[in-house]
Formats: sequence, C-alpha cells, structure tokens
Amino acid sequence: MNEVLSLVKRRLKPKTGRRARNGRSFLLHVAIFFFLACPAPFARAASAFEVTAIRFEVPPVIDGNPDEEVWGKAEPISGLLQIRPFFGEPSPVVTEILFGYDDTALYVALRCNDHDPERIAASVTARDGDFEIDDSVLIMFDTYQDGDSGYYFGTNLLGTQFDGTIANNGRTVDDRWDAAWENASARTDAGWTVEFRIPFEVMRYTAAEDRSWGINFQRIYPRRLETSVWSGPAESEWRVSDFGTLTSMNPPKSSSKWWEVIPYVLGVLEEGGDTEGRTGGNVRLKYRSSLFADLTINPDFALVEADVERINLTRFELFIPEKRPFFLEGNERFEQRIRQFYSRRIEEIDAGAKIAGTVGSVDYIALGTRAELRSVLEDGAEIRSDADYGVVRVQKSVMNSGNVGLLAASRSVQGTNQGSVGADTTLFFTERIGLTAQFLQAHGAVGNDGKAWFVRPAYDSAALHFHVRFTNLDRGILEDMNAVGFLRDDNRREFDTNLTHSWWFEESAIEKLRAGINYNRFYGQDGTLRSYETDAHVTLNFTSRWNLRVEYEDEFKRFEVDYWNHLATLEFGYDNRAGRSFSVGVSRGRNFGDDVRLYEGNLTYRISDAWNIAYDFTRLEATPDLAGRTTWIHVLRSTYYFTNDLFLKVFLQTNTSIDKENAQILFVWRILPPFGSLQVAYQRGTSELGQGSLQGDTLFTKLSWVF
Repeated sequence: MNEVLSLVKRRLKPKTGRRARNGRSFLLHVAIFFFLACPAPFARAASAFEVTAIRFEVPPVIDGNPDEEVWGKAEPISGLLQIRPFFGEPSPVVTEILFGYDDTALYVALRCNDHDPERIAASVTARDGDFEIDDSVLIMFDTYQDGDSGYYFGTNLLGTQFDGTIANNGRTVDDRWDAAWENASARTDAGWTVEFRIPFEVMRYTAAEDRSWGINFQRIYPRRLETSVWSGPAESEWRVSDFGTLTSMNPPKSSSKWWEVIPYVLGVLEEGGDTEGRTGGNVRLKYRSSLFADLTINPDFALVEADVERINLTRFELFIPEKRPFFLEGNERFEQRIRQFYSRRIEEIDAGAKIAGTVGSVDYIALGTRAELRSVLEDGAEIRSDADYGVVRVQKSVMNSGNVGLLAASRSVQGTNQGSVGADTTLFFTERIGLTAQFLQAHGAVGNDGKAWFVRPAYDSAALHFHVRFTNLDRGILEDMNAVGFLRDDNRREFDTNLTHSWWFEESAIEKLRAGINYNRFYGQDGTLRSYETDAHVTLNFTSRWNLRVEYEDEFKRFEVDYWNHLATLEFGYDNRAGRSFSVGVSRGRNFGDDVRLYEGNLTYRISDAWNIAYDFTRLEATPDLAGRTTWIHVLRSTYYFTNDLFLKVFLQTNTSIDKENAQILFVWRILPPFGSLQVAYQRGTSELGQGSLQGDTLFTKLSWVF
C-alpha cells in the first residue's frame, strides 16, 4: 500500500571551379547560421521523480550485499512502471534502489525481489552481451542534464558488465564504449541484490556545486518480456528527456589523474617461421571533467574480433560494425541516416588523434588519422598512397529533447579531397511525435558537388511506430561520399513508409503479437522507376516460450535488366529465457534471376554459469546460379569464464563460396580492466568479411598496461 501511495504522489507532482566553391561556401554559411540560430535548450521542468544524493563518509564494500550500515543513510526509492508489456502499470516485482556518493565515485544498490528466485535468468557472461535476455538492471545518467545524451551501466546476477552511451534522446544506444567501474551481484531468498561503484572520472560532465544530473533506473524481467523504469514511463526506456533528477551532488571538477598512458607490446609468430614484434599505445588526456583527448601511435587491431560472414541478397554494399578500440568512444555521435563518416573506410593507421568535449549545451568531437590507402587498377596492379582523414562533429541540444548538428568529413590523397559537409537534426514535438532530417553537400572530383537530403516525421509509442521518409540523393555522389562515408547508392528520389504495432495479452496462449509493413519506392533523377518493395511480417510469442515469425518480401529492381524478386520466410523457435534457445527458418523465392532457398538456424546453450556456446548456420541454394552464390556458412562461438576478467573465447567460421575457414582462440586476463590485459591468441584464416583464408597458423601474444 505504501508503494502505491508513493506512486500516486509522484504522479500528482507537478574543387572544380568558382561555381562549385561558391555552392559549398553558401551551404556552409547556411548550416552555421542554422546551428547558431537554434535556441538553447529550454529549462527542464522540475521532475516528479527526484533522488537526493547522500554523501558517504565511508564507502561501502562492493560485494553485492547492501547490508552495511552506510546504506542505511540512503533514502530508498521504488515503484517501477512498465514500458512493456502493459504501459504505465506498476511492475509486479518490487525493486528498491539506494544511492550515494563520495569524492571519487557514485554508489548504487538495488534489491530486486522475485516471486520465484530459482527461475532468475542468468546466462550472459560476455561484457556488453544481450542483457535483455537475462534478469538485469541498469542505471542511466544524463550528466549534462541536456535531455539528449548520457551513459548507462548495468549487470545481471552473474555480475556481467554492460555499459555504453546514449545519444539523440535515446534514438542511438551504443554498447561499444567501455569504462573501468566495479559491481557485484548476490542471490538472496527474496530474489537478488546488486552494488555498483562508478568513478566520476569515467564520465564527462560539468562540475558545479549542488549540480543536478538526469537519472533513471531500468529493470529487465524476461519471464514476462517486461521492461520497467523508475522515471516515466516514456515511450522508450532510453528517452533521456524523461529521466528523473539527481540533486544535491558535488562531483569533483576533475579527477586527480588527468592523464593515462596505455602502451602495448605484441609478438607474432606466423606459419613458416616468420616473426614480428610491434609496440605502440594510447595516451588519454583529460581536462577537468568535460574534455578529453585520445592520441594513438601504431595502434594494434590484430586481436579485434572477426567479422561474421553474412549472405547478401542485395546488390549493395554491406555495412560492417566498427570494433577497433580507437574509433569506438564517441562513435555514437556519427550515427546518421546518410552516414557521412564510416570509420571502416580507414584501414591500418600509423597514428591518430581524437578530441571531444562539451561546452554549455554544445557537444563536439574531432578526429584525424593517417592511413595507407590501397587502390587496385584495371590491370590488377596495386597502388599504395598515404591518405589523411579528418572529421569534425558539433551538436547542440535544442527544444529540451532534441538536437541539431553539423558534420564535416574529408579524405585527402595527393592533394585530392573527397567527402561531405552537412547539417542534421532530431526533434521531438510531443512525447510521441518527432522528426529527423539531414542535408549535406558532397565534394570531390567525381560527383560535381552533388547534394543529399532526407526528412522523416515519425510517431512512436511503446507499442506503435509509424513514419514516412522522403530522400534525395543526387547522381554521381557515391564515390566522393564513400571516400570517408557510407552510401549504398545514389541517383535516387525515394519514398519510404513503415507501420509496426505490438499487442500484449494476459491469460492467453499468445503472449505477444507484433506485425508490421514497410513500403519503399525510388526513382532516378531523370524520373525512371528504379525500385519498389513491400515487406510484411508477423511475429508471435507464445506463453509456452515458443515463437513463430512469418515474412514476405516482394520487390522490383532495375539494373542491367528488370528483376522481380520475392521471398517468403517461415521461422519458428523456442527460448526458455534462461540462456537456452534455438530457431530454424526457411525462405523460398526468386532473387536476381535465380530461384533461391535459404535455410537459417541458431542454437544458444548455457552449459553452466561460466560456460556458454552458440552456433549459427546459413545455407543458400541458388538455381541456375550463374554467379556461384550457393554456399554454406557455419559460425561457432564459445566462452568460458574463470572470472569476469579471466576467460577463454573460441570463434570458428566457414564460408564455402569463398573457401573461407577462419579460427580464433583467445585467452584474456584483464589485469587492469578494461584496458590493461594479457592476451594470447591463435588465429587461422583472414578475419575480414568476404575474404578467403589467406592467413596461415598464427600465434599472438599481447601485453597492454595502464599507467
């Protein structure tokens, strides 16, 4: 009853010539005027969800049991509300949250009650794994209280760490950011408990007396497919503008250590007796709490996880996620519909520098690198040149829950510059109605300084999504854009719309029904129809833990000839929501002149709390298959955790169409987590997507330290 009364009270509280150069100059002036003219964010309304920070004179021991006397000083908060399945209703499981801080760190404890503690799902052992399949909790901070960006930290019963960044008011959630922080979990008779210690120095913020931050808490309860939050509920659990308020806190202006050096030593022994030694490292500089710089010399990417092979049923380039550490922090700021900066365009680099920070309501990040560019001529000869890459991103919070940004990206090779400059925005007019838009101009010797733009109004609730999108891509900009960005196609005037809805049911054999339809159509700039496509899908989740998905795609594509493609898919599976699941799917149809059959399967099995295994297969059969697309792809992953910072990973994959056999066995001891570690690895075969097995047996040993 007290919890219900508390909930009610909170709710009641209130370069080719002058013409081209002039065009770019005009665009740049318009973009800068638009950026500077946008109003500063409105003062955020006083939140009904408020936490008063309590200073701890003696820090608690982080062992997962918040039973020390110091926690008695913190005022408990509770009363989480559901985002899913039943929006706005109180969660049926009680979560109690305690919060405190000292001169160096924030401390958070959660007591997560459970009606059936034996069924707590705890299977994810990999850092930044899929926390939504486990019982898990997260704390989220809006350190600048700009209603737009922030950090999250989370864990499960196994103590696995999940952390990342949030941008664009929750539209972008990036788990590639890692920080050094502490946590522990413990099982209890009533459920489970968690403790966090999050150092101030791992986050950027503006220091001031009695500083307020945005804050929210999230709990995942997979038995009911439930996601609940403390402040809200908003239409998304990541909606930063709906976070509560953390008050009465005095974080330090800067950490005691303003620099960090992370050197490494790498030894390589390859089949045939070839040996190689390499050294390099990073220097991280931090000025106060809102500005950092990252300098790298001869960075090592040899032990980065391999790209997973995929079937490509389109005629466009596949997007490959970034995994290299130097490019990860701040990478969420480059997430755009028309991506002007795609870091995978940059290959092995000799040196690089990155600086990022926040001044008032303006975020900025700048990056520069030099790398070797390899070009293959028509006769097969290879040319290698030095290429300089530069990208600058500036973003400003507006209208309390949106942002407007500028981005300029360029690659310079032997005096030739290619890239783009543009402006983009994400705006929320109400809790459910928003708009994303972008306008840019390419520059270079190929595309005649062509332009690209899109505008996408959307309606989003916890159960419904609807948008319409209009896009224009001038002819010939592809090569200039893709010198440093990612554009699959140009010469488009495009219309796209999507409607997706989810329904939840109580006391029924069906737990959730999700259905959607997407329609896309685009013309060339001369008015010629180039493509139309309709994609409809329905997914059913049953109370018995079985699930079923049906999808149908129908499309027209105009290339050298006209193609009418279609693909029907039926997929079913089982998920016990405790680390054991499988799915099998069959697709049949026609694709670019071939009759195709596509078979896909996945098995995930939690052998123990410390050991998990996952297997995926894909089989494509094409007839008459004049292009040789018929293939088998097998991918096997397994990880054994001796501790959270001492583990063994195995990765095996094959792709018969390119004669690829790739194996990685990696032993990791994170001596000074997450950056200081000893790694011993075996690798066979090339790890890059779409490349055959060119590399023989190779042994790596790498030691990195933190000073």
